[in-house]
Amino acid sequence: MAAFSSTETKLEWKGFRLKNYDGSWFDSAALKDDIVCLCFTCNHCPYALAAWPTLIDLAQEFRDRVAFVAINSNNNPDYPDDRFEEMAPFVEQMGVNMPYLFDEDQSIARAYRAVCTPEPFLFVRGELFYHGRINDNWKEPEKVKEESLKLAIKAALGEGSLPESIHPSMGCSIKWVNP
Repeated sequence: MAAFSSTETKLEWKGFRLKNYDGSWFDSAALKDDIVCLCFTCNHCPYALAAWPTLIDLAQEFRDRVAFVAINSNNNPDYPDDRFEEMAPFVEQMGVNMPYLFDEDQSIARAYRAVCTPEPFLFVRGELFYHGRINDNWKEPEKVKEESLKLAIKAALGEGSLPESIHPSMGCSIKWVNP
């Protein structure tokens, strides 16, 4: 496991149509005018595994005001835990309460210039509002002092301000098939 950090990016919402963990198709077109938390993640990365409970809690807390979408772009044969077939059991085991989509050809991760898991992007009406870490202590949730993503969500909703400093997301690198 190697830690990678996301980089500053200036980008706009890019639509996509991906397969959900249950085999249905998810089209992002309906989300462009909403507040959307789009998070690149996976089933196996320790950073991603540590972040899933927080993402699930945030999706529950803001369920009527923010759309949460998780995307697994780790379609690499060297990481069988991230295969599409493993996503439904993972969703059931973790209690995932948002679409969990499979980026089979990794084109969506490339379009968003995602580099690690987990890597959240918060969009407000199609404009990037926040791209950074979820919190300041991925390893020990009980020691979190700054809930960076939650602060950003509240700021997007007009209920506070962005974190004082924006720190990049940190996690395992996306496992590219053809880097």
